[in-house]
Amino acid sequence: MSDLLQNIEIESAPNPTASVIWLHGLGADGNDFVPMVRELDLQGLPGIRFVFPHAKQMPVTINGGYMMRAWYDISVADLTRREDEGGLRDSQRDVEALIAREKARGIPASRIILAGFSQGCAMTLQTALRHPEKLAGMLCLSGYLPLGEKVAHERTEESIDTPIFMAHGRQDGVVPFLRAEQSRAILDGLGYTIEWHDYPMQHSLCFEEVQDISAWMKKVLA
Repeated sequence: MSDLLQNIEIESAPNPTASVIWLHGLGADGNDFVPMVRELDLQGLPGIRFVFPHAKQMPVTINGGYMMRAWYDISVADLTRREDEGGLRDSQRDVEALIAREKARGIPASRIILAGFSQGCAMTLQTALRHPEKLAGMLCLSGYLPLGEKVAHERTEESIDTPIFMAHGRQDGVVPFLRAEQSRAILDGLGYTIEWHDYPMQHSLCFEEVQDISAWMKKVLA
């Protein structure tokens, strides 16, 4: 198992009984979504441990080879072409190690949400669809399904029962709205239960979305 990724941890209450592992986007780090712990209305939920890992530093081709935190390389703006399968699978192992640590600390898989924004969303789907246990949920924000042609053969039967929240901005210029719709269609065709939301925004989050995430989390962690 690879070394555990550096990460930030915040507990909403002592002795948490659920965990949310939240994966940031390209060029950001774990600090990016720390404010969400305050912004989400967690009233009525048991204690939650939020884990915000930092992706490793790597050269990113589309950004001129500049070193930055990334879950995998991106070569071209068309996200479906020349996908970095090796990078995706390496980071999948890193995320699996974080899930394993939560389980070792007493949180069952069924109480772990895997969440992510943009590249982090891609990693959420890459990992959770192949996980050998049902998770509490996949929170998929402004991202897409990577290695889409391999999912039907690689996804686990257990993952079918994991609820999926997908949200996207209709004016997203980074991950096109069509790409998110195509990802949704593939998952829908494979029998996954998806709660879909779209908003009049770009590659970001909005207040209404935070409210919708809160309501969904209350549902899957009730």
